[in-house]
Amino acid sequence: MSDLTRRDLVTLLGVTAAAAACGRPRGSKSAHGGRQADSTAALMKAPQFFTPHEFATVTILADLIIPADERSGGATEAGAPAYIDFALREVEDDAMRLAMRGGLAWLDAESGRRFGRTFVDASPAQRTAILDDIAWPTRTPPALANGAAFFSDLRDLVATAFWSSRTGVRDLQYQGNVALPEWTGCPDAALRKLGVSYEPERTT
Repeated sequence: MSDLTRRDLVTLLGVTAAAAACGRPRGSKSAHGGRQADSTAALMKAPQFFTPHEFATVTILADLIIPADERSGGATEAGAPAYIDFALREVEDDAMRLAMRGGLAWLDAESGRRFGRTFVDASPAQRTAILDDIAWPTRTPPALANGAAFFSDLRDLVATAFWSSRTGVRDLQYQGNVALPEWTGCPDAALRKLGVSYEPERTT
């Protein structure tokens, strides 16, 4: 199972951005120009690439990777599973699709071997036990290397989907494209958090 490369991820982003013109409902707007996970989720009535069982598994995994917290919704609320389904259906890379589908099958097989049930049917503690063993590739036993590669790929896709969504952009508190009447330097709170300081430039 091959890892997703940086180029693969750029390709996925390009696919979803290119689809925006024909897929976004008339009158809707994107906060930063590209096709967003939220919009993809709103448009999709059922998964087009994943089977219903695979999609249920991806949905659980997405919220385990980026759960909701007091600051923002999680990956599923942001539309990450639908975004991934759309991207894998559209991208011209059969190896990528095979790797993702094979990884989900591996996850069910591993859950069945350990607990006698699929990952979807496993308890939260059982799911965590599996993911704890594959979440850090450098610490993963060789026998679980394929599972670790799959989870790394999926984690990249979930992060791509989340941070390209309205939910993710709001979570970042992104304030781009806002005119500043003047630059007064980096905010003191940010400097303290980074543990740095500097002398502000003097104007003459």
